[in-house]
Amino acid sequence: MRRAELHASLSDPVLDTMNFLNEITLRYPEAISFAPGRPYDGFFETEEVIAHLRRYLDHLKDQGASPAQVRTAVYQYGPTAGQIRAIVADSLRGDEGIDVPAESIVITVGAQEAMMLVVRALIRDPRDVLLVSSPCYVGITGVARLLDVTLSPVPETAEGFSLAALEASIRAERAAGRRPRAFYLVPDHANPSGSTLSRSDRTALLDLAVREDLLILEDTPYRLVSPGQPIPTLKALDRHRCVVHLGSYSKTLFPGARVGFAVADQEVVGDDGMSGLLAGELSKIKSMVTVNTSSLSQAVVAGALLASGGRVSEVSAKTAGHYGDAMRRVLDRLAERLPAERRAELGVRWSEPSGGFFVNLAVGIEADDAALVRSAEEFGVIWTPMRYFHPDDGGRRALRLSVSYLTPEEIDEGIDRLVAFLEAESH
Repeated sequence: MRRAELHASLSDPVLDTMNFLNEITLRYPEAISFAPGRPYDGFFETEEVIAHLRRYLDHLKDQGASPAQVRTAVYQYGPTAGQIRAIVADSLRGDEGIDVPAESIVITVGAQEAMMLVVRALIRDPRDVLLVSSPCYVGITGVARLLDVTLSPVPETAEGFSLAALEASIRAERAAGRRPRAFYLVPDHANPSGSTLSRSDRTALLDLAVREDLLILEDTPYRLVSPGQPIPTLKALDRHRCVVHLGSYSKTLFPGARVGFAVADQEVVGDDGMSGLLAGELSKIKSMVTVNTSSLSQAVVAGALLASGGRVSEVSAKTAGHYGDAMRRVLDRLAERLPAERRAELGVRWSEPSGGFFVNLAVGIEADDAALVRSAEEFGVIWTPMRYFHPDDGGRRALRLSVSYLTPEEIDEGIDRLVAFLEAESH
């Protein structure tokens, strides 16, 4: 069998990104890795999983479920749209000010499945285009490749999102005879740029969405694991149902559950005049993709939400402080090892995010896969090439550092090794 006979996405470098980084990490186990955007292991307690499961089972009994119904809730497939939607809706109402009925929510296998369901539902034919803030999360790029969806990158400025760039992209796509259907972005501490959308820019973006009949796909993995008071989500500010809100419990509770959700309260009207919610349409697709999200995983997540009264922000307060400290340590160590004059000589500058997991470094070298191998092999430090995150072929002289997974000592040593690598490469 020839790869050329398989789907074209399988030859796309973006689908090799995760495998390549995992391979590098396994090949150089002694290297300090700033690559994985995963939560810090030190906050996980094995026994809590059992306690969360028990709490949810007790909740079902308190709600009047029979022993047979409780058994079914964890052993059987469960409803396609999810069996903990009411609990998630209560949590979103209390934590984020997102007030939607439970039936507008679909529980998914992480936010990644939510992206796939929404993109599949919205993109009807080759004229339809998905706009993405660039650089962007590689997961949305992968979804587009797998579904043969045309991506239109909207470049961020040094300050982040640009409304003018989005408007220009919309005009250019329409002038080319295409139809912009939706715009995907991470408005809070974006992966990989670290940028955050201001309150005024959120309002302006929502006004533009209404004016241009454009859906906003809002992805929010880092809001509640970042220090400080977050700006309201786009969905909380949405008065015209122009935002599909994508969420996940991977960063806030634990990634092993693989539980996410989509809030899709847009009205969909059929040719017969009958109407329903976009969430219902997403459930149809999900029924043919994953059938349903693991009942056991949903039960554990629901137990964790019930334990906190639905306030994920309270559960995440300690972790948000930890990640904030890690971010500050990375930035301080970079400034210490690369004072202004030296960084100018090396052509290095970096973002200074207020939260999230990622710092973006512009560097004076070609930060490609070959450079990454040299960095791991000769200097014992691993990072992520920023070119992975640019659908428009940019980011060739930039790299991403994840601050979330390392101890303070590893951060210090890792930055020392990174600086030694950059200095050696510049000669």
